[in-house]
Amino acid sequence: MRVMITGANGFLGYSLSALLLQKGMTVVATGTGPCRLPFEGAQLFSYLPMDLTVPGELHQQINKAAADIIVHAAAMSKPDECELNREKAFAVNVKGTADLLEAAALQKAYFLFLPTDFMFDGVSGMYREEDEPGPVNYYGQTKLQAESLTRQYPFDYSIARTVLVYGNNRSGRKNILGMVKEKLEKGEVFKVVDDQLRTPTFIEDLSFGIWKMIEQKANGIFHIAGEEQMTPYEMAVRTAKFLGHDVNLLQRVNASTFTEPAQRPLKTGFIITKAKKELGYQPVPFEKRFRSNIRSEIETDGTFNKQRCSGCIMNF
Repeated sequence: MRVMITGANGFLGYSLSALLLQKGMTVVATGTGPCRLPFEGAQLFSYLPMDLTVPGELHQQINKAAADIIVHAAAMSKPDECELNREKAFAVNVKGTADLLEAAALQKAYFLFLPTDFMFDGVSGMYREEDEPGPVNYYGQTKLQAESLTRQYPFDYSIARTVLVYGNNRSGRKNILGMVKEKLEKGEVFKVVDDQLRTPTFIEDLSFGIWKMIEQKANGIFHIAGEEQMTPYEMAVRTAKFLGHDVNLLQRVNASTFTEPAQRPLKTGFIITKAKKELGYQPVPFEKRFRSNIRSEIETDGTFNKQRCSGCIMNF
């Protein structure tokens, strides 16, 4: 199988590309600008620069990729940026997805789209696939519109919704745990919200879930997320304890502490029963992920140095 990944220079791109290559699949990575992935030269890997907002270029690169499967991970994904620049957010997240779907249909490719928990209003939390979305910010609105377009695709498609992704980040963009690590290593106080509930998703679990969807040519919507409910503050505390940093530097606050252009839903989180039953998806618990990363470091050179581990494997 030949898989094209949009937004491959991003957080998910490295993890998913590595897994698919390991599975013996041909990967055509796309992104804006030059390739930032370390797979160039690998037999089954190639890279095509592609801007979702340039339809002519998009169609040309889709034709060149000739992929059986398209994983659409590219997006303008920072809620505040989307709120402040709605025209660009629409161009990338909605119009870009529409043009990509049109090009994919010409290839009759299997299309896999990745929305977000921010499609929901956050009133109740722990959402199932069939629950009614109701975004509270413009980012969520654009992702909901793009999902609606995907559901009109005339050929095989699937939708992998996910929540607050964390993990080894080689894309250069820090997530919450990277910020925790950076702040506490400097001895700085870090304010973290404790009134937003999520089911955080490890990047390798998300990649595995996508792989299972591809492998089975699954159709429809799946919630691919973690299973443990946590607030960002709880995540930060557990991470700080594991790395041996001063937990007292973490300051518990409410979302109202920050002045942000985009409202965040308070309670999201996904019920993943469908993915577990139909895909064999099983996320690994939060702390166990830390331990498994340590084991992989030990297996590399036979030694374990916690300071070295915290510097490389915890690059969230």
